[in-house]
Amino acid sequence: MAQLSNKVAIITGAAGGIGQAIATLFARKGAKLILVDRDEKGLAELAAKIGPHECSSCVADMSNPEDVERATKLAVAQYGRLDILMSNAGIEGQVTPLTEYPIEAFDRVMSVNVRGVWLSLRAAMPVMQRSGGGSIVITSSIAGLRGFAGLSAYATSKHAVVGLMRCAAIEGAAHGIRVNTIHPSPIETRMMRAIEEGAAPGAASAAKADFCTQIPAGRYGTPEEVAAVGLFLASDESVFCSGGLYSVDGAMSAG
Repeated sequence: MAQLSNKVAIITGAAGGIGQAIATLFARKGAKLILVDRDEKGLAELAAKIGPHECSSCVADMSNPEDVERATKLAVAQYGRLDILMSNAGIEGQVTPLTEYPIEAFDRVMSVNVRGVWLSLRAAMPVMQRSGGGSIVITSSIAGLRGFAGLSAYATSKHAVVGLMRCAAIEGAAHGIRVNTIHPSPIETRMMRAIEEGAAPGAASAAKADFCTQIPAGRYGTPEEVAAVGLFLASDESVFCSGGLYSVDGAMSAG
């Protein structure tokens, strides 16, 4: 079923675990893709896997306004429109107590995870309006719904994008633009490997076991499970869904 046939999608953070799963699924469902990431090698490998007829790639830093504009203009230049923005780029920062968190490190997390999302919305929404509407899905986190010791920068940034989503959903509604956030629990990705190691240096496997005890389902999610929710929100099947927070978390947010 080609749920995204004739749709054009920008996927930021495309070279990461969740980004790759989203890109692979969206291509299979018929979308034309602009793959965006700072990781040039990872981006090239993903683009080769998907195929040149289904995607174009753009090496970009989403905290840089010029890069964000360039990625958005590429969608129009290549495919003539923009229907979907998967605002997925993000960094975890450090695992450090709030009172010891380096200011520069905090600012970097906010620059990528909040400023980057804001810049993406700012660039994409006028293009979507000209295309007759569209769907924007922002990757937040379970840390956008609750706090976690040692992750003050990350949790703050993921709460902040919920505010951006709500404002954009209200402003976009009159133009047929839907905006939602997805909130994954720990997912089997490189990011979680870094967080595990930061939480328990030299004992990452013990940190993972502890995190799993906090998830009622008893396990991490997979990138493909997150991508499936992203597909629903990107497709016309969710045409009346906007301004919502969608958890992909094995009941973690229910407790």
